[in-house]
Amino acid sequence: MYKLISWNIDSINAALTSDSARALMSRDVLNTIKAEDADIIAIQETKLSVTGPTERHLQLLKDYFPKHAVEWVSSTPPAKKGYAGTMILYKEGINIKKILPSIGAPDTMDREGRLLVAECDQFYLVNVYTPNSGDGLKRLKERQIWDRLYADYLVKLDGEKPVIACGDFNVAHKEIDLAHPESNHMSAGFTDEEREGFSNLLNRGFVDTFRYIHGDVKDVYSWWGQRIKTSKINNSGWRIDYFLVSERIKDNVKKSEMIDSGPRQDHTPILLEIDI
Repeated sequence: MYKLISWNIDSINAALTSDSARALMSRDVLNTIKAEDADIIAIQETKLSVTGPTERHLQLLKDYFPKHAVEWVSSTPPAKKGYAGTMILYKEGINIKKILPSIGAPDTMDREGRLLVAECDQFYLVNVYTPNSGDGLKRLKERQIWDRLYADYLVKLDGEKPVIACGDFNVAHKEIDLAHPESNHMSAGFTDEEREGFSNLLNRGFVDTFRYIHGDVKDVYSWWGQRIKTSKINNSGWRIDYFLVSERIKDNVKKSEMIDSGPRQDHTPILLEIDI
């Protein structure tokens, strides 16, 4: 049995070293994750420099997760500095081979540290921070290309061994996956094009584990916008963070759910337990 957690942290440095009220809430979330004693923790939007975590970052992470080793990938030129980035923490003793794939994505997407793959003995774990289409949907066309190439890549891996894909997919798949679908059909993360891209991914042999376990349960989200101070109080959220698995291992999933992040807005961690 494996327990996995995925979380868009929105800056590891801020979460670990800042004294802001938000950072203190982030550290509360880290303590919650620590208590889960997960085998693998996938983190998105690390926002680290090209050289990755500093010695101080690594020591602070070790204070939370003393049993875990760390793999990471950061944004590299010509992509923006301190942008995107992903990380995997895994219990020492788990045999992992780190893979940094290049899927042929447009613009600088392949250089933004958005994909970090851990090849384990029984499966591939794919940690993804999917590109956001941006204000004014300025990156929507590139995002559509990314979605196709990402699906191709997962299918390729799935031909070798089962896949667990997790992270911030930056799309609410169906109207049930956000609080106010009626006013967001032209918003990044809920356009017809992005939703179709996610449907196409699932149709190629992958399962949204949360929906597989919970069916059409309503009002359960993984992200609440920070710009509106009452978004979490009012549960005006979106479900844009997922654990997907290869179709053939869907019945191995024992649990797929959100982890309570308290008053902190933005992303909440998600959890998967799978017998594989």
